[in-house]
Amino acid sequence: MHDWLTPQWPAPARVKTCVTTRTGGVSVAPYDSCNLGMHVGDSLQAVQKNRQRLVSLLGCKPAWLEQVHGVAVVEATPAQVLQADASWTQKPGIACTVMTADCLPVLFCDRAGSRVAAAHAGWRGLAAGVLEATLDKLALPADQVLVWLGPAIGPQAFEVGGEVRDAFVAQHAQAAVAFQPSNNAGKFMADMYQLARIRLAARGVVAVYGGDFCTFNDPRFYSYRRSAQTGRFASLIWLTNFIGRVCGPASANDSGQGCAA
Repeated sequence: MHDWLTPQWPAPARVKTCVTTRTGGVSVAPYDSCNLGMHVGDSLQAVQKNRQRLVSLLGCKPAWLEQVHGVAVVEATPAQVLQADASWTQKPGIACTVMTADCLPVLFCDRAGSRVAAAHAGWRGLAAGVLEATLDKLALPADQVLVWLGPAIGPQAFEVGGEVRDAFVAQHAQAAVAFQPSNNAGKFMADMYQLARIRLAARGVVAVYGGDFCTFNDPRFYSYRRSAQTGRFASLIWLTNFIGRVCGPASANDSGQGCAA
C-alpha cells in the first residue's frame, strides 16, 4: 500500500492530480522506497521501476524535467527530458511533473479545465519569477486560474540568510511578513507558502489552495534539509477526456490515500 496524496481544491473534473510520497516503490535505504529522481545516487534500475509503477497506477504519461532552479517554462512532452523548472499542457494524458524534496511544487489549472501546469519553486526560482513565468505561458485571465501549493519545507524549519529576505522584499515590500527572525543572528525563518501567495496575488491570482505541509517534519516526504542523501517525490497534474476521478478523494487535510488504479 502507499499513501500518495490527491490535492483538495475545486479543480474541474477532468483535471487530475497526484503527489507521491516515500512509499510504494522498490528503492532501498536511504532512498526507500519510491524515489523518482534519477540524479540523487539511487539505483537507476530502481528509479525506472518506480516510474513504471507510477505510470501504471495513474494511466498518464509524465513529462519529466531536468530542474535547474531557474524560470524556464516548456510545453510538457513525455518524449524527451527538457531543462526547465515548469511545464504546461492542454493535451489530455500528458502529466506536467515536478520533483521536490523541500522545494515548493505548484500546480495550476483553469476553471474551464482547458490547460494545466506544474512549477518547481525553490527560493531561487521563486524569487526569480518561475510562478509568474508559468502564468505567462498559460496566458489565462487571473480570475480563471486555480493554484495548489504542494508539500514543501515549512516556516518553522526553513532558516535562510538575510540575502534571501532582501531578494524578496526588494520586489514586494509585503514579503517582509513572510520572514521571522530566527534564534541565530542574521538569520530568518522563511514561509515559502506565504511568499508564493504574495507573488501570485501581485498577478491577480487569489484562488490559491494547499500550503499546509512541512517536508522537513513530515516523514512521508523526502527532505534534503533533513537528510542530504535522499530521494525525490513527484507532483503531477494532467487532463483527461472523461469525467470522473482517477485518484481517490482527499481528506480534509489533504492526506487522503489517492492515485490508486
